[in-house]
Amino acid sequence: MTDLPTARTRPASNWSAIWVLPLIALLIGAWLGWQAYSEAGVEIQVVFPGGDGIQAGKTEVIYKGMAIGKVKAMALDDSGENLGVVATVEMNKKVEPYLRSNTRFWLVKPSVSLAGITGLETLVSGNYIAVSPGDGEPALEFEALAEPPPLSDDRPGLHLTLKAERLGSLNRDSPVFYKQIQVGRVKSYALANDQSTVEVKLYIEPTYAALVRKHTRFWNASGISIDASLSGFKLRSESLASIVAGGIAFATPEHRKDSPATDPSIPFRLYEDFEAAQAGIRVLVKMTDFEGLQAGRTPVMYNGIQAGTLKALKVNDDLTGALAELTLDPRTEDYLVEGSEFWVVKPSISLAGITGLEALVKGNYIAMRPGEKGAAAKRDFVARPKAPPLNLDAPGLHMVLFSDSRGSLEVGSPILYRQVPVGSVQSVQLARDNRRVVFGLHVVPEYAHLVNRSTRFWNASGITLKGGLSGVEVKSESLQTLLSGGIAFETTDLQAPALSRKVPRLHLYASREAAMQDGVAISIRMDRGDGLSPGTAIRYRGLDVGKVESIELSEDLQAVVLRARVTLATEQIARVGTQFWVVKPEFSLTRVANLDTLVSGQYLEVWPATKGAARQVEFIALARPPSQVVEELGLRLVLSTARRSSLKAGVPVSYREVPVGKVTGYELGPTADRVLIHILIEPRYAGLVRTGSRFWNTSGVGFEAGLFKGVKVRSESLETLIEGGVAFATPDLEPMSHQARPGQTFAMFDEPKEEWLEWAPKIALPK
Repeated sequence: MTDLPTARTRPASNWSAIWVLPLIALLIGAWLGWQAYSEAGVEIQVVFPGGDGIQAGKTEVIYKGMAIGKVKAMALDDSGENLGVVATVEMNKKVEPYLRSNTRFWLVKPSVSLAGITGLETLVSGNYIAVSPGDGEPALEFEALAEPPPLSDDRPGLHLTLKAERLGSLNRDSPVFYKQIQVGRVKSYALANDQSTVEVKLYIEPTYAALVRKHTRFWNASGISIDASLSGFKLRSESLASIVAGGIAFATPEHRKDSPATDPSIPFRLYEDFEAAQAGIRVLVKMTDFEGLQAGRTPVMYNGIQAGTLKALKVNDDLTGALAELTLDPRTEDYLVEGSEFWVVKPSISLAGITGLEALVKGNYIAMRPGEKGAAAKRDFVARPKAPPLNLDAPGLHMVLFSDSRGSLEVGSPILYRQVPVGSVQSVQLARDNRRVVFGLHVVPEYAHLVNRSTRFWNASGITLKGGLSGVEVKSESLQTLLSGGIAFETTDLQAPALSRKVPRLHLYASREAAMQDGVAISIRMDRGDGLSPGTAIRYRGLDVGKVESIELSEDLQAVVLRARVTLATEQIARVGTQFWVVKPEFSLTRVANLDTLVSGQYLEVWPATKGAARQVEFIALARPPSQVVEELGLRLVLSTARRSSLKAGVPVSYREVPVGKVTGYELGPTADRVLIHILIEPRYAGLVRTGSRFWNTSGVGFEAGLFKGVKVRSESLETLIEGGVAFATPDLEPMSHQARPGQTFAMFDEPKEEWLEWAPKIALPK
């Protein structure tokens, strides 16, 4: 018996690899839990006065355009006296260090006020909560602001405080102006501690901070300032924005330009207006004639624009003169130089003429004419005893206009070219013969080339009214000329020769129509003049190119002759081949047209001749509008029939009751035994007409009656029933059937045969 080896034994293990999976799952769960805990937001509570516009799960907290939190829940706050709304907000973990006791929250929503429109972005994204980080102790409970906080004092720029007697129309974000340029805005306002004044806090942008000096003056530029009296009417506004939203302006007096920089901690005074601030340039003028001048009211005018005010008037002890202290707009500083002139304007009658008539309305005033820019600065002047003559040495074009009446023109009235000011009236006086008015004009150098021998001037003052059965027309060159008068001009040929005289003498017309009477005079003969009158328009494609000036009978009393003038496109219209016809209302069973002439009146339509035609000024009007003004394309055919029936030019030619052409005319045949009807088939349908096609007259209604068939009524269409028409049919195509040739003649039958109506060949139509 063989000895078998002894088996070895070892103890069984209790560990199994299957336990690795729960261990890994436990580690992953712990890691996810820790990550969720570490990244969890910070919950805070913000108390709002109301919950309008706040939605749980939707309203976000935004800081500099980035979402850093979201409202999780809403609840009523009954802890205090005033019932509010508590919003529970989950904030991003990263902003936890900035949640301090002085951190501020407020709701942003659309807002419209006189100062502007804010929060427009919420119309798309919805209302949101804005936040401004602050200092203090860490906090999780906050009370929201009722409105956005004012601009922070830490923002770069200049922060100032103004003290005013009253707020006026100022508001938050009202603009701050320097020489009508916005350089800052109002941050906030509040009553002072003594409750007797108002403190207005301003912010000036860093770029303009150096403009504010120690002696700078601020004044309220809100709305419109009006000062009216017998001496005149004064209106001032800093800008349109200040009219709507209020505003503040500032300037440093000219004699205080060496003023040191300001100390922001010292408040400034806010004056009521520009005059009270005395921020203008101080100028002294010695005067010998000061009649009618009033301190604080008399304006200083330059070219019709107020440049300053008479601040004080001190009469000499011997009463022979006075010293006038003027406050001029800071913008005039560059023009207060050697050669500047001042004088008093008042109504005056002398051998030289009548001047200063405008002072009868606005009161006496002080006029000024600046010296040459770049000359030595000057602040003391001696006034002239009367207005200076026209300064012919000034750059630009000087001229004299003669007119039968003055109208509302005055010194300073603008000269307009296409409603752009290019100069001004320098003087107004009577001519030496006392029969005409003489105007001295000056056109600035950059526009002097616009005036030449083809230029025409007219008085553009006030409003021009034209009325009649055709309507009422109201014209005004501009609002400025409506109020203060003005002269307009037009140059028909900019390449025409320049005016030869140094001071040209031209005529001033009463209106543009009178000035531009240089069109071509033509005559138009027609049978009748019903509905036409002087002033009837001549139009081309809806544009007025002329008008009828008079209507008279011809010498043989057989016609009416219209005398007209064409002012536009004269070279094309005054040519052989030009056609005229009267456009008037049309009423028929199938056509209603030109109904606008029931209101505007009848007019003449013109179709100019082709280029190269000979010149012509006498025309004979067409009795009716031409059936075709431009040669039409298509297949022209002739139909032969015993009588015309009711066919006329313009009636349709149809194929299977679809219009494919029209009748263009008719005439008797060479032997007068037939009527030839001319038709035009549109190019796209020309292939429908073959040598075997049959044409028939579809005018009116066909009746067929019988004892056994009853009554049969036949008509092509309602249109042909009323005004007539032609129809045709083409048989099935055969190898010998060819397309009709231009000018080919076909017989036209009175009615179709039954078999013609059954023809239905397949003919491909071009696209």
